[in-house]
Amino acid sequence: MSPTSADSRGRDPELNLLGERLRHTRDYLGMSQQYVSEMTGIPRSAVSDIERGTRRVDSLELKKLARLYTRPVSYFLDKEEDADLGEHALAGLPRALVGLTDGDWQEVLSFAEFLKFRRAHEQETNTEQAPSTSRDGNDPASPGTVE
Repeated sequence: MSPTSADSRGRDPELNLLGERLRHTRDYLGMSQQYVSEMTGIPRSAVSDIERGTRRVDSLELKKLARLYTRPVSYFLDKEEDADLGEHALAGLPRALVGLTDGDWQEVLSFAEFLKFRRAHEQETNTEQAPSTSRDGNDPASPGTVE
């Protein structure tokens, strides 16, 4: 049995969480481990080990990964399992927007408006689908219902 598998049960949960966030972000951005390795100088096997939570990542490596992923380091280090990228994204937003053309800015603004519209529509749809009828399908609060 290898040392890695022998101690997997006792792995540091923070390393696991960090690795999961890094992997999820890499996958979301459509990057391969090989590409990450080439862009950061971190060996591909080390990227894999970091994502699995079997290898510690040093601060310089994390900084390189965060820069490549256009995310603030704080997002990856947040101890909350359900860390909200939005809370951390503001810190990295200026860097992500550097070099955009006027057309790019218009796309970003349009996409932000789309996201707000979609969220409002989802909330409206969820509110309309809330259960308001009794088991027999009749709404007892509805006027005109005869029983």
